[in-house]
Amino acid sequence: MTAVATLTGALSTGPGVWHTIDWYAVHRTVRRLQARIVKAVQAGRWGKVRALQHLLTHSFSGKALAVQRVTSNDGKRTPGGDDRIWDTPEKKTRAIRELRQRGSHALPLRRVSIPKNDGTHRQRPVSIPTMYDRAMHTPLAFALSVRQRTP
Repeated sequence: MTAVATLTGALSTGPGVWHTIDWYAVHRTVRRLQARIVKAVQAGRWGKVRALQHLLTHSFSGKALAVQRVTSNDGKRTPGGDDRIWDTPEKKTRAIRELRQRGSHALPLRRVSIPKNDGTHRQRPVSIPTMYDRAMHTPLAFALSVRQRTP
């Protein structure tokens, strides 16, 4: 007799290569988990909400989507305090594997001065976080910014 493994929830491990990731499935998994969080909030099941948020922030899909969002936005070529950017598929794949909640702490921000928009030659400071810190906060945003549907 053979046992058939059925996958439920979000995958904790995933493909080894960036280009082989099924982005449709990743988006679907994240949206499904977000919908489950909304239903648990509406039902007042706060333990379930916390468990689903943990599942979303630790899942492969949540991490992969976070790395994709960080590396495909306008700040993708802006290194933080560590002067590293994730510009190759190998670096992006490694970043997914390295995103860990336990034992991580934010690195110092890089301070840069940019010109003000008021037409003068004055400058204002901007703080830029590292790519790792931006990617670490994205799954948390997925879990916390779930919008409730109005009936």
